[in-house]
Amino acid sequence: MGLPGSGKTYLAQRLQPLLRAAWYNADKLREMASDSDFSKEGRIRQSLRMRAFADFESKQGRTVICDFICPTKETRKNFAPDVVIWLDTIKEGRFEDTNALFEEPTNFDFRIKEWNDKNHIDIASELLKDV
Repeated sequence: MGLPGSGKTYLAQRLQPLLRAAWYNADKLREMASDSDFSKEGRIRQSLRMRAFADFESKQGRTVICDFICPTKETRKNFAPDVVIWLDTIKEGRFEDTNALFEEPTNFDFRIKEWNDKNHIDIASELLKDV
C-alpha cells in the first residue's frame, strides 16, 4: 500500500516471480470492472473487490499480491491483508483527493522508505522463511 507513484506496482512486479504469487493490480481490476469511482464509496467497493480476488486465490492455496493504495483504516479493515508492505517513499501523490484522505498506517509488516536493488529480495526472503 502507498500513495500513487510510491512504487507499489514496481515492487509487485519484482516480488511476484520470487514468491510465485498471483498478482492483482488495482488499476487493472478497476478497468475490468469499468469502475473509475474514487469517492469514499468507490474506494470501499474497490477494497472489497480486491479482497474477493485475494480470497479466491488464497482458497486455491496460492500466495497473492495485491497492489493498491488502500488509503484509509476502513479500506484496510475491509481488505484484511495477512502482510502489509507500506511504500512510504513519497509524501504526496499526484492526486490531491487521495493525498487528503490517505491515513498513514500504524500496523504494517514492512516499510520501504527508499528504493534500493534489494528491497524486493529482502522482503521475499523474509516472507519465504516460514513457507
